[in-house]
Amino acid sequence: MAEKGQYTYDYPRPMLTADCVVLNDRNEILLVKRGNEPFKGCWALPGGFMEMDETIERCAVRELEEETSLKVSEQDIHLIGVYSAPDRDPRGRTVTAAFSLTLSHSDTQSLSITAGDDAAEVHWWPLNALPPLAFDHAQIVSDGVSYIPVNLPTNSITSDEASRIR
Repeated sequence: MAEKGQYTYDYPRPMLTADCVVLNDRNEILLVKRGNEPFKGCWALPGGFMEMDETIERCAVRELEEETSLKVSEQDIHLIGVYSAPDRDPRGRTVTAAFSLTLSHSDTQSLSITAGDDAAEVHWWPLNALPPLAFDHAQIVSDGVSYIPVNLPTNSITSDEASRIR
C-alpha cells in the first residue's frame, strides 16, 4: 500500500480557483484591477487559487479578503456555477467555482475596502458601465446578475441590465 501523499497520476490535472461576484443593492459590483499577469492592469472578479488544505468556499472568502479586505463567512456566499472551458485561463487548464454575495448599500458605505495581495486596485463599478473584464469574468458576472433576484429586491437589477453584461 502506498504511503500517505504518495498517490500520483500520469494524467494532467486542472488547477482550481474560486471567484466572487460581490454586488450591492445599487446595481454595483466590486472588481479588482489585476496587479500581475495574465491580464495585468485589467479589471476582474476577486478570486484566486485554492490551497491544498481548504474547501472551495474557504478559498473564495480567503481570496475576497486578501484582495479587497472584505471579510465574510462561508455561509454568506452562494454558488453561481462552475466554469471549465479549456481555454478560459492562459496559465493552463483552470476550473473556477464562482460565488455570489449581495450587500446592502448601507453595508457598502460602512465598509473599508482596500486592495491587497495581487490586486492593484479595488473599486465598485455600476453594472451598466463595466470595464472590459479579464478571463471569462463577463460571463460569470452575467450569470451572477441572473442569480441576483433571489438575493435582492426585484427592482434592483433589470433583465435588460443583465443582458447588456453578456
